Amino acid sequence: MHMADALAAPAVAGTMYVCSAAAAAYSIKKVREEDDAKKVPVMGIMGAFVFAAQMINFTIPGTGSSGHLCGGMLLSALLGPYAGFLTMIGVLLIQCLLFADGGLLALGCNIWNMAFYGCFIGALLIWKPLMRKGITKGKIVLASVLGCVITLQFGAFSVTLETLASGITELPFKTFVMTMQPIHLAIGFVEGLITAAVLVFVYESRPELLYGSGENEKKQGLFSLKKTLVILAVVSVFIGGILSLFASSHPDGLEWSIEKITGSAELDNNDEIHEAAASVQEVTALLPDYAFKNSESAAGTAFSGIIGGVVVVIVCVAACYVFKFFRKKNGCGENI
Repeated sequence: MHMADALAAPAVAGTMYVCSAAAAAYSIKKVREEDDAKKVPVMGIMGAFVFAAQMINFTIPGTGSSGHLCGGMLLSALLGPYAGFLTMIGVLLIQCLLFADGGLLALGCNIWNMAFYGCFIGALLIWKPLMRKGITKGKIVLASVLGCVITLQFGAFSVTLETLASGITELPFKTFVMTMQPIHLAIGFVEGLITAAVLVFVYESRPELLYGSGENEKKQGLFSLKKTLVILAVVSVFIGGILSLFASSHPDGLEWSIEKITGSAELDNNDEIHEAAASVQEVTALLPDYAFKNSESAAGTAFSGIIGGVVVVIVCVAACYVFKFFRKKNGCGENI
């Protein structure tokens, strides 16, 4: 559901940058107050996992469309809303700059649509209340499916509002809403099942990693924290380097919706600000569309999946040091 620059007028894009930046600043403040060094490796590994998982477009049967994991609900269920939101920003930033996935001008929109709802509404209004009296596998599945469906509906509706405010006449508001919401309902359901599977694994492996588990979590994990993170890292490499080669070639829910209405998956907007943003992205995108430039080799996709995950880990961990998310020198090594 990455928006291209053509879908957002400069004023709307600027407004969404401000909104997303405000949420990020608040999240930085809250994560610093948590002062939990053990979140640092989880942010890096799970950021890479979400990056890789987003490369796997799954077909929505009978529609000619596909969807992919957004990841906000997954990250916030592990890291809480604030660290989860910041990790999602790292993923979306790398996708935008290194792979030209989503427009640079529309980055603020994409952060809000794909990260804010999943991390804040998903964690605080769905996950946390459901887990208040203890975490079970049944609750995890319910929260995952419910959270992904609801937050993706919010995200899809925000896209339609942003295009309406941007004056995109090719996409009439009512028609766009009636196209976007149903397809993203199906995508959200599948994302919920994938999210539930990952979280149930974590629950069986290291239940204290789940948001809201607290010190009262009685269940004994199957693996150490280090082994759990290693497994997730290996799975991330496998998804990005191998499974990404088998992703659906159908357009995602947003592209499909646009094509259903306009006859084309892309819209044009050639004003100076859009052209400037495109010029910057052309320089930074070393692997546009997750491929080597001027090549359709499968090796480019596999390389993108692996190197992208590595860069996300570096960015997330580096951000933890830059923003001084932890100060206790002995925090990182405990219970690993």
